[in-house]
Amino acid sequence: MLKRAKLMVAGVLFLAAGAVSASGGGSSSKPLAGAYPIVMTHGIFGWGKSTGIVDYWGGNAAYLQSQGATVLTPTVTATNSSAARAAQLKTAIQTAMAANNYTGKVHILGHSQGGLDARYLVSNLSFASKVATLTTINTPHKGSPVASVIEAVIPSWALPYVGTVVNTLVGVVYGQSSQNAVAALKLLTVSGATSFNASVPNASGVKYFSYGSYMIGNDLIQHPAMGLLAPICSIGAPFYGMSVWNDGVVPDDSQRWGTWKGGPSYGILTTGVDHLEATNALYLGQAWYDTNGYFLKMASNAKSNQ
Repeated sequence: MLKRAKLMVAGVLFLAAGAVSASGGGSSSKPLAGAYPIVMTHGIFGWGKSTGIVDYWGGNAAYLQSQGATVLTPTVTATNSSAARAAQLKTAIQTAMAANNYTGKVHILGHSQGGLDARYLVSNLSFASKVATLTTINTPHKGSPVASVIEAVIPSWALPYVGTVVNTLVGVVYGQSSQNAVAALKLLTVSGATSFNASVPNASGVKYFSYGSYMIGNDLIQHPAMGLLAPICSIGAPFYGMSVWNDGVVPDDSQRWGTWKGGPSYGILTTGVDHLEATNALYLGQAWYDTNGYFLKMASNAKSNQ
């Protein structure tokens, strides 16, 4: 019942866009007025707009809405394959659209694995006709050396047991069942991403854009979490022919897919933007750069290409 209620609330957002979104018109002075609804898809260990007190998108979803956009932030399983998560994503979008008799297209902004989920949805679940643009943010399109290292370190015989422990813990924390940490890990490795890309080609009619960022140096003050993982990513990257520059878990060149649009602007006191700061997750980025302006840039680009 709770899940259905959340989806119905999301559906109301589509209704608010109604005829304006369907026609691409509108007289509002807000920059995103007339844009197709925007679906924001979270990454691994992520959630939708809010868990009550913690906003995964750090206020950016609400900001885009204040600028005239209709925004949907569905929650899918925290740890699972993109095939499984994409199926959940499809259901969430279709439910919201059907509830309001909306038959037009949407824009998708996907962070991290959320970008892979969206690619699978568009190409493998017959959803290309419903998506105008697919924008990925710090998504490991070519995989993450960190995931590959973790897979290599854990003995194959122990992996199922480790997966069970992680599944249980994540299930308790997120209140979700059907976790599959092993499937998520294998997808995010370099070899897993290679297999994924071979089976998930770009869909014709959909415009693909990508944004990303990387850290400068190993500043543990600005990047206390990602700063610890960045060296592992940098050391492992050359073995897979990737750049040593990374956001903590994803090399710079792994983030590029479709038309590369670059990253956020920031001042000289900011030592880059890491994987979590890229979306202002847990509000970690706003002290270092204009997160709202960054997301407005991405959404505006999507609108101009609808």
